[in-house]
Amino acid sequence: MNKESKIYIAGHNGLTGSAIVRLLKSQGYKNLLMEDKQNLNLKDKNSVEKWFQKNKPEYVFLAAAKVGGIYANNTHPAEFIYDNLEIQNNVINSSYITGVKKLLFMGSICIYPKFASEPVSEKSLLSGELEPTNEWYAIAKIAGIKMCQAYRKQYGCNFISAMPCNLYGINDNFHTMNSHVLPALVRRFHEAKIKNLSSITCWGTGSPRREFLNSDDLASALLFLMNHYNDNEIINVGFGEDVTIKELTEMVKKVSKFDGEILWDNSKPDGTPKRLLDITKLFNLGWRPKITLEEGLETTYNWFTNNYNTDKIRN
Repeated sequence: MNKESKIYIAGHNGLTGSAIVRLLKSQGYKNLLMEDKQNLNLKDKNSVEKWFQKNKPEYVFLAAAKVGGIYANNTHPAEFIYDNLEIQNNVINSSYITGVKKLLFMGSICIYPKFASEPVSEKSLLSGELEPTNEWYAIAKIAGIKMCQAYRKQYGCNFISAMPCNLYGINDNFHTMNSHVLPALVRRFHEAKIKNLSSITCWGTGSPRREFLNSDDLASALLFLMNHYNDNEIINVGFGEDVTIKELTEMVKKVSKFDGEILWDNSKPDGTPKRLLDITKLFNLGWRPKITLEEGLETTYNWFTNNYNTDKIRN
């Protein structure tokens, strides 16, 4: 890509998309294409095709998706598979029809089997059963990966797929029930602090291990891949280290300055016991993350508290 390239960021208001926009603008990319949901419904095939025909983007970051944590996935499985299939099918196919030079599809760490060997390599895809609590989202993402590979095989499209670990950062979804673990903890600890609660109850045992990557680091990796990676195979994007949910909870407690007790509801599901990506492939290409979890948590918490009473925070 060059600074004048027409670049479409699908999902530009979300966690990943907004980080991509910030990075591209900071590096002097001048021709960014973005559309709000009110103006372009990515689930509407005809609307998407017309938009692509009119705007003719050269490069596409496909970061638009319906996302959520364990509760959201378990409660709305139909929407998680249907909505995501529609969004990615329409954007990928329209990119082919209009001759997009390169598309980067955002997958997810949940595409890998629940009990894949750690750290999880790209070769683990489709080697075992998925985690039941998010299998519908995972299946949709796997379909997106295979769609990119199919269009490459049949039509020669330069469509690539990146698999990030658990993400967090500013513009995250801090919904009380539908968010992922880290933003959910940020909100719950902040609200417990301002309400002067004596304790907070967290789901599960706290024993699962998770790897977290700041969205600004992810944006850096995705731009790197867009400019340097053209392989048919998927590629992992991660930090390279993991923590237990209990350790993460203590970190959020510290950054929020909550003085109460942490309780655990062992009747709630833990999800996949461990998730650490093998990022050897990406590291060997020359990319490295820069934001530690401690630094990223501080920035994320400050952004959340500064926007707590605004429409940027989803209730």
